[in-house]
Amino acid sequence: MATPVIYCARHGETAWSLSGQHTGLTDLALTRHGEDEARRLGERLRGCGVAFGAVLTSPLQRAARTCELAGFGGSAETDADLVEWDYGEYEGSLRADILKKDPNWKLFRDGCPGGESPAQVAARADRVIEKSRGSGGNVLIFSSGHFLRMLAARWVGLEPVHAAHFVLTTASLSVLGYEHDVSEPVIRLWNDSRR
Repeated sequence: MATPVIYCARHGETAWSLSGQHTGLTDLALTRHGEDEARRLGERLRGCGVAFGAVLTSPLQRAARTCELAGFGGSAETDADLVEWDYGEYEGSLRADILKKDPNWKLFRDGCPGGESPAQVAARADRVIEKSRGSGGNVLIFSSGHFLRMLAARWVGLEPVHAAHFVLTTASLSVLGYEHDVSEPVIRLWNDSRR
């Protein structure tokens, strides 16, 4: 059986991704530009010529709508583990405003008061990895930026704090795979946002 590769698709633009506000569980719609991004993402995915054994999406509408507009809505399974980080008290806040209150705050080290810790998000990512590795084929995932950054860090065996080093733009495509066999997980493509 071939080792599964995970294709990670970040959702298209929302009003808050545009403004830079932390968008965790607030269920925002895509902007018109975000819908266009999602369609172009679908074109890129179809151009890869890859068959997917499973398509998974966050239940949040920004990811589910991106999945639908990309052309994979009919085969997608909703997975609650794919929701974005629960930012608790920091939901809707700009990073600059959070740093005024706590100048030393770092999301991937500290988490959010009233929300999730890095360890909790990492545990969700680990469950998604385990499910994907057991799928028997390539997996396409539609989710949000900070969760996908954590997923990448956990894929290559890094502690949650190191997910801070992986930046994603909206409607980007990343690929998690292997160099030789399942003992050597690697990031094969990161933050591909070609239009």
